[in-house]
Amino acid sequence: MTVVSTTKDTEALRLVIVSELAAAPERVWQVWADPRQLERWWGPPEWPASFVDHDLRPGGRTSYYMTGPDGTKAHGWWHVTATDEPHSLAFDDGFADDAGEPTDDMPVTRGHVTLEAIPTGTRMTITSQFPTLEALEQLVAMGMLEGMTLALGQIDAILADG
Repeated sequence: MTVVSTTKDTEALRLVIVSELAAAPERVWQVWADPRQLERWWGPPEWPASFVDHDLRPGGRTSYYMTGPDGTKAHGWWHVTATDEPHSLAFDDGFADDAGEPTDDMPVTRGHVTLEAIPTGTRMTITSQFPTLEALEQLVAMGMLEGMTLALGQIDAILADG
């Protein structure tokens, strides 16, 4: 399992998940930059993702959907706010309707990913910032923390494939 810690900070309104991966930051960056690799881990195993658009340049947009075991599709989007390849990525992350258009009935989180070289490879820190405590609690209750932990657990196999 790649996840070494998870922190739910209700005062700072954020979730922080730290993973350690046996690959250099340049290689780990590819599991974010390549939509086919991203599809292999974004979402828990029983809710695989399909990326329709994927542009990691600042101002770029990403759209995707995850398909549940019963065929249900949950759509999402990112608006990329900053990139520093292969060190960091920042994006707004939200829910979308069936046409892939952003919806305002669910909270938007701010995601920030850092990739730091360590002696054994890379320490990846994913911080999700929430607009309110209610938003944090709502998404945690929906299984966001468990889902992200399961999703991140799939990255080792992708890195092993080269």
